[in-house]
Amino acid sequence: MTEAANTDIGHPQAADGRVNKDDRPLIEQSVKGDSAAIERLILKYQNRIYNVVLKICSDPDDAAELTQETFVKVLENLDKFEGRSSFYTWAFRIAVNLTLNYRQRNARLAIRSLDSDYEQYDSQAKQTLKEFLSDDSAPDPTAIAENKELHEIVIGALNNLDEAQKAVIVLRDFEGMSYARIAEVLGIEIGTVRSRLSRARTKLRDILEAILK
Repeated sequence: MTEAANTDIGHPQAADGRVNKDDRPLIEQSVKGDSAAIERLILKYQNRIYNVVLKICSDPDDAAELTQETFVKVLENLDKFEGRSSFYTWAFRIAVNLTLNYRQRNARLAIRSLDSDYEQYDSQAKQTLKEFLSDDSAPDPTAIAENKELHEIVIGALNNLDEAQKAVIVLRDFEGMSYARIAEVLGIEIGTVRSRLSRARTKLRDILEAILK
């Protein structure tokens, strides 16, 4: 598994894409079985990993189990981590792969009916959504997630994307990952990230517009 170097402002990795200097002693101590270091390493990243997993799998209980499974695998393979990318990227790769595999195994998490998903939203929320989508200068539909009133609609709409599309939107538009880091996490080319993201955003906009019909 390649650990390609990349940088991303605001994320916990060193400027050259290698393991964050603050993580290095925790990793070294964790490999030696230091329970306190292991706990600190988990606490440092568990919330971010849980939030990403939750947006992909859409079930809090499943997200909690998958996050726990992620850290089990992280600790089992920590001695193999070479530090050529950040620990953050490496752990996210494990989490996303586990979640995508889980989604593929469980038909009960399949795409749901738009009609049943969106009957619950009131006219005011739909009007706000209509105004947002009709503004050509407005940012991408995923930016609606920043609007508390419409956040739930966006999360529901994401459930109607396939797993690959959903993952790339979550990593780029919710986590703010660079294209290079997403490519590393998902194990695909940067060009594939760009094209997949473009298709996913278009489909997401179509889903959001369907709510208004």
